[in-house]
Amino acid sequence: MADTHKEWLEKLEAESRVKQEHFMNDIAAKLRHPRMTHKPQHPFRGAPDFWKAFEWTEEERTQAFSDNFLSVGGHVARLQTMDEVKSFIVQKAGEMSAKYVVRQNEPELDALDLEGSLTDVQVSVWNTDAEQYWRARAAEADFGIVIADHAVAYTGSVTVLSASNKGRSVSLLPTVLFIIIPIERLKTRLGEVLETFDDAGREQLPAGIHFISGPSRSSDIENDLTIGVHGPGIVYALIVGQH
Repeated sequence: MADTHKEWLEKLEAESRVKQEHFMNDIAAKLRHPRMTHKPQHPFRGAPDFWKAFEWTEEERTQAFSDNFLSVGGHVARLQTMDEVKSFIVQKAGEMSAKYVVRQNEPELDALDLEGSLTDVQVSVWNTDAEQYWRARAAEADFGIVIADHAVAYTGSVTVLSASNKGRSVSLLPTVLFIIIPIERLKTRLGEVLETFDDAGREQLPAGIHFISGPSRSSDIENDLTIGVHGPGIVYALIVGQH
């Protein structure tokens, strides 16, 4: 019985391979070129040298990032110091009547002292209370505040990594997202960011790598563009650092 079953499986496989060959030969004939039986050669791997050497100035990076981010509905502010960042967030909290803010547990954000600057606003620091259900707290938040790990001028993208002190929900669930981008982390090309993950190695990769290019946008249903369905509907990129 076992041999019979094995023979039956071998027969099915042989018939399947014949059908596969016929299918592929038929495609080649319709395309009017010989059937390819070997994988194509790739003498070049990765980006060409001229692209790896391509580099914008700080002013050009800032302008290109701003243009790209604005083009998809995001907002950009160029600020000089973290004190200006704090003033900007405090002002927006007043304008938007924010009542609840969740932020990453990062030293740069500790230094902002938002807890002491935002009156009548509850500020929660991610993952500092084991009793809290932090994903729900992030979903309830009016503002989410994060520090960018990287940013890319050519694509207008920001990279935010996940860790125990900076969960992905902080950037994905609040109504309004503020991304603070230190100017030295704003790169020209996407490859400059991706190389850092290659260099770190597989064991050092974070739990999540998130590329953010403006507010949430969806047009799945009848091509009707809707903002904020799958994430923050308003996103501010705050580029901070001396000119």
